[in-house]
Parts: sequence; structure tokens; C-alpha cells
Amino acid sequence: MGLSLQLSPVPLLEAPRDCPLCPRLVGFREALREEHPGWWNAPVPHFGDPAAWLAICGLAPGKQGANRTGRPFTGDFAGLLLYETLARFGLAEGDYDARPDDGFRLNGVAILNSVKCVPPQNKPTPDEIATCTRTYFQPALAALPKVRILVALGRIAHDAAVRSAGGRLSAFPFGHLAEHRLPDGRLLIDSYHCSRYNQNTNRLTRAMFEQVFELALARR
Repeated sequence: MGLSLQLSPVPLLEAPRDCPLCPRLVGFREALREEHPGWWNAPVPHFGDPAAWLAICGLAPGKQGANRTGRPFTGDFAGLLLYETLARFGLAEGDYDARPDDGFRLNGVAILNSVKCVPPQNKPTPDEIATCTRTYFQPALAALPKVRILVALGRIAHDAAVRSAGGRLSAFPFGHLAEHRLPDGRLLIDSYHCSRYNQNTNRLTRAMFEQVFELALARR
């Protein structure tokens, strides 16, 4: 199918390359630009199908993954399991080659990160999460009206999804394979994050991760 790029499903709502909203993340970004001038080193755009029925809510770009390549979950360990799983269930097409120009495309799926810039030690602060969720994640989700189901990869993504729907966190406890009907009517399904740590410790196995998408397809 060639090397056509699938870009952001909400291009008019993306962060500017030099988004100034989180000073700590700006400082880290500038240091990385000095250290790795050939990397993306900017807010990472959302990725996927503008007609998506399923939104995958991630945490933040990995330093040597999306922050390097400019596409969510591209070039890091977590992306291997995520994109292999999506392809297995017919939610993607093409060959994932860990490059943003590999021609890999999502079908009916959009990926939205709660935080768009790479944080030091992969740990955004509560203020950074709140700022990015309010400024970019929530408007992007609102601009995808066909999305009926959300899959949250980890607690931070879960919290962003609940808050974006106007819910109270105490009413929607996070748990792997937990299902929540949000105040906006959308269904939220929780998953442990597909990080290297979770996979290596078997907190999340391939079978457990596939169950998440089996459930999403059954609820479609």
C-alpha cells in the first residue's frame, strides 16, 4: 500500500511544536533537542482514523519511542505489543516497522495520549497531566464524535478519560478489564499499560492484553 502517512485525526487541535504550557517539560524538550537534534523532540500528535469508534488513551511519549519518531507508541517496546494486537484484530493494516513512514494505518481507531510531551523519567506531574488533558486530550476526544468506546492504558489515562467525561474518579475505580459507563455515555475499558516493565513482570501478558480488545469489539 506504499508509504502514505496516516496523520492526526484532529489536526486543527494539535499542540504547537513549541508549546509553552509546562515549563519543566519545555526545559526537558530543549535539552533533548541539544542532545539529539535529529529526533522529533516536540509534542507528539494524536494518531489514527478520524472516523474512529475506538479511542486508545495512552500516557505520554517515551523518550526513545514517540519522542524520537513523532508517532505514538512508535519505536519503543510498548508499541510492539500494541500494534501487533491491533493488527491481529483487524484494527490496523500494513506492516508496523517502528517508523512513522512505514505505511501502518489504524482502522476505526485513534490513539490519544494524556500528555503530549515526554516527561523526565516517564513521570508527568499532576499539574502537567491536568494541563495537557484540559488543553489537548479533552478537545481531541470531543472532536471524535463517532468514538463510543475508550481503552485506557494505565491509571493516568483512565483518570484523564474519566475527568474529560465529567466524572468523579472515586466513582470509576481503575482495574484491568474493568468497564465503566461514563457520564457522556461512552464506555471506558481499563487495561494495564503495555510498558516493558509490565510485560517483563507478567503484570500484563499478551493474552490479558488481547482480552481488552476482544471485550471492546464485543461491546462495539
